[in-house]
Amino acid sequence: MNGTAQYIFIASMDVDADKENLFNEVYDTEHIPLILKVPGVISAKRYQSVPLTMTLGGEEKTIVAQGEPRHSAVYELESADVLTSKAWAQAVDASRWPTEVRPFTRNRRHVLKKLRP
Repeated sequence: MNGTAQYIFIASMDVDADKENLFNEVYDTEHIPLILKVPGVISAKRYQSVPLTMTLGGEEKTIVAQGEPRHSAVYELESADVLTSKAWAQAVDASRWPTEVRPFTRNRRHVLKKLRP
């Protein structure tokens, strides 16, 4: 995590299978670049769920999280106020995201976490 980031914001969701390519294209080439221009946004990275195998209690286990969204974006923020700023509001409703992508997302989850002192 960047030294100035006090918060991480995680936006997770699923997308209709027939819109997956459009979702990834718009997220990578339009949505993330616009969000990165918002004052107070330090970084943005996208993640996709994969099977989890780990050793727990001396035993190797494969854990499947039921109902968790497949796609997540993690944003490092200087302040929680970034999420209610005019610049954020404009960025999240710009480009093709609100009309061509957002309507085809579901199982959306938003989480804000603060760095512990």
